[in-house]
Amino acid sequence: MSNIYVHPTAEVDKGAMVGDGTKIWNQAQVREGARLGEGCVVSKNVYIDENVQIGSRVKIQNNVNVYHGVTIEDDVFLGPSMTFTNDMYPRAFSREWKVSDTLVKRGASIGANASIRCGITIGEYATIGIGSTVVKDVPAHALVVGNPARQIGWVCECGYKLDECGKCVNCMKEYPQYTQNKTREE
Repeated sequence: MSNIYVHPTAEVDKGAMVGDGTKIWNQAQVREGARLGEGCVVSKNVYIDENVQIGSRVKIQNNVNVYHGVTIEDDVFLGPSMTFTNDMYPRAFSREWKVSDTLVKRGASIGANASIRCGITIGEYATIGIGSTVVKDVPAHALVVGNPARQIGWVCECGYKLDECGKCVNCMKEYPQYTQNKTREE
């Protein structure tokens, strides 16, 4: 491992793989079999469970839990204190514990304190609002908010909302396939 920073209070298992340029900060824990790509930031008090797969240039803010069964592609943002789950039917006494896989696709952003139910896919460049509870798949470029989360619009790769014609209000890129009057829930 070269060009990797691991804070003295962080725990990175010898069986974890960490890509060049990745920084792992205070009190973070990276378990055996976890794989992190290049240029990631793992902030204070983050927990990355065994065998989790994380792409390159992923930014994981303070107090995030990424449990076994989660795969995160490149360029994803995970906001402070958001969390994933990994068992559809949790019971402390259960001997039939089964991991349900979750996929977060390239460029997606998940806001602070959001909760992501296991077994779903969050599409490319989708945005999950602060405090949202996501219980079903989120399409690419969708903007979802609330509890349970519901789609209220579409977003550009740059993160800004698209207008009713599918044009980014920031960079002016056009997405004719995404208009504000056409949502997956219709």
